[in-house]
Amino acid sequence: MHLSTQIIRNLRFTEKSTLLTEGLNKYVFEVAPHANKIEIRKAIEELFGKKVVSVNTSHHHGKARRKRTAAAGHTSDWKKAVVTLAPGEKLDLA
Repeated sequence: MHLSTQIIRNLRFTEKSTLLTEGLNKYVFEVAPHANKIEIRKAIEELFGKKVVSVNTSHHHGKARRKRTAAAGHTSDWKKAVVTLAPGEKLDLA
């Protein structure tokens, strides 16, 4: 079992994630690529002390990027987890 702080990397604040939070009580996290849904659920419950109803995950591949030179590179691959909390539960993000 990995530490919860190694599994949950950070919270994603986007326009879409804000709408999910306000309307459906879902929170979007960037998580470790090796983490599975069970580990993510346990990490959220351990870190925040909230009841998790479901976890949905997806992998995102890094985009190709170029600097001013001809050298090409790409951004890192990452994994996203959409966590649904039980009704009445909220994360205090302030």
